[in-house]
Amino acid sequence: MKKLASVAFAVALSAGSLSLARADQPGPDWMPAQQVIEQVLRSGYTQVTELKADDGRWEGEGIKNGQKMDFHADPKTGVITFEKLDD
Repeated sequence: MKKLASVAFAVALSAGSLSLARADQPGPDWMPAQQVIEQVLRSGYTQVTELKADDGRWEGEGIKNGQKMDFHADPKTGVITFEKLDD
């Protein structure tokens, strides 16, 4: 029984490491990047200059109201959840 628990722990640890390694990849149920860009543009941005998967969300940069902005978008809907002026 102890051996089985050790094997289960090792498998869980490996699976956790694997998911961390893939943390910066879009998930299978995420909205495709092009659709996120289209959603962001409908939200008032005139240009999206960068979009990447990071920390379980889409993160990007773009131009809104003539200013360079950083934003986060929901991975499944593309709705902007956070935005600020780019530093």
